[in-house]
Amino acid sequence: MQTAHEADHMTPEDLEHNLGQFYGTEQYHRLGPMLLTDGAYYLAQQAGAFWLMDAIAAAQPLLLLHPKYGRDLAEYQFWTLTVNSDRSAELLCERDTDQPVLKALVKFTDFPLQTIKLYVEGGVILLPSEH
Repeated sequence: MQTAHEADHMTPEDLEHNLGQFYGTEQYHRLGPMLLTDGAYYLAQQAGAFWLMDAIAAAQPLLLLHPKYGRDLAEYQFWTLTVNSDRSAELLCERDTDQPVLKALVKFTDFPLQTIKLYVEGGVILLPSEH
């Protein structure tokens, strides 16, 4: 694990490479009502993306009460953050591929990657490689 100073010098390519090394998790990290896997926690720390985890956690009550998909969303969600060239971003939650149920616009972000995918499974935020 890198120090905060070392993380300042991590390139987006290094971050993507490091994220690909996470398979499963050794421990869970609590974030309010949610849990983060080691990989999701690493992403939050290294990319300064606790705001992203907070946004996903904050959306849970709304998603779980969704009249049509609430039951499905309680089990599984697909999240994608896409950063635009002007540093705005779109955060999208899908129930299944190409079935968006929530879209949030982010006016500005310094998130270092152009895109990141996360899953939520049973109240746990994880990287796709950790599934």
